[in-house]
Amino acid sequence: MQRNAIYLLLLMVAGLIALGLVMLFSTSAFAHDSHGDIYFFVKRQCMWLGIASALGIGAAYLDYHLWQKYWWAFFGAAAFLLLLCFIPHVGMRINGSSRWIKIGMTFQPSELAKVAALFFLAWWYSRTDISFDRFKTGLLYPMCILGVLMLLILLEVDMGNTALIGGTAVAVMFVAGAALRWMATLIGAGLAGIAFLAFNISERHGRLLAFMEPEKYALGEGLQQWQALIAFGSGGFDGLGLGEGRQKMLYLPYAHTDFIFPMVGEELGLKFTALTVAAYLCICLCGALVALNAKDRFGMLLGFGSVVMITLQAAVNIGVTTSLLPNKGMPLPFISYGGSNLCVCLALIGLIVNIHLQGKPFESLSAPTLLRPHIEPRA
Repeated sequence: MQRNAIYLLLLMVAGLIALGLVMLFSTSAFAHDSHGDIYFFVKRQCMWLGIASALGIGAAYLDYHLWQKYWWAFFGAAAFLLLLCFIPHVGMRINGSSRWIKIGMTFQPSELAKVAALFFLAWWYSRTDISFDRFKTGLLYPMCILGVLMLLILLEVDMGNTALIGGTAVAVMFVAGAALRWMATLIGAGLAGIAFLAFNISERHGRLLAFMEPEKYALGEGLQQWQALIAFGSGGFDGLGLGEGRQKMLYLPYAHTDFIFPMVGEELGLKFTALTVAAYLCICLCGALVALNAKDRFGMLLGFGSVVMITLQAAVNIGVTTSLLPNKGMPLPFISYGGSNLCVCLALIGLIVNIHLQGKPFESLSAPTLLRPHIEPRA
């Protein structure tokens, strides 16, 4: 299984991309911003797929240790691009959020910031000159540095990516062997912050109320999730048939982006939604196996962080579209329309491939040594 993990992972990714293109072809023709071209989003996604594939191949063959050495440059570039979101005529404000910039093409700097955060986390927790059992080195210092990116993303009114970075940070800390009390502190602070913002930002408060009472808000803040449930129910086990879905006909907003998963359920049925979930679980397992076989601690943490960032995003999207979580706009990796996210996800897959190519022979695999290296206490 360990020897073939990377091939199974790539097969799952290819299958999800193919499913995404098929569903985009089926749903995007009815999108209100298709500019009169029923193939508009399909053609743009294919263009982005070409760019993303090039990035993935580059990440697969460019030594990942380069990011250990120059993480700070990537971190600074991501912070600079996030600042551009607030510059007039460069940043774009859409639906109340300032998440996009337009320099030749439109993209989300927060997607780049997620990778920058991952590079920093892997570098920090791979250090052997500090103890992670101490408050300052185990939690305070890394979270202060990471907080720069998280604060800028939060100011864009993007709670989803902020929480995603925080969740990935907790996962990397856990794998790195940081003290459980510091992880519990971080989780508690994060949940408290999310609750505070949810109750003090009117739009987020409305989404929370709609989550708790979906029928009451079915025509307002809860419209998307309510229509998504109708889509799943209409599809049943076998689905209505490819192209036969009705919710995409402007009943379900953003059916080709954040809410494309219910369209899979409506047109292809429970069997395909279950296979989609299984594919993400397989990516998680295979990515973890590759990370365990990394030849050094930085590669192991980078691999784990990459697979967590992809699968956690998928879990949030699936949770939102099935009404298990409050509504939060977050694309489904490899399937939803969106160039920025597709580029980042394939770049992360490329990093996992890179770690596999440089990995140790399987017979010499020693996970405990990688996970918890011996560190002499400092005086």
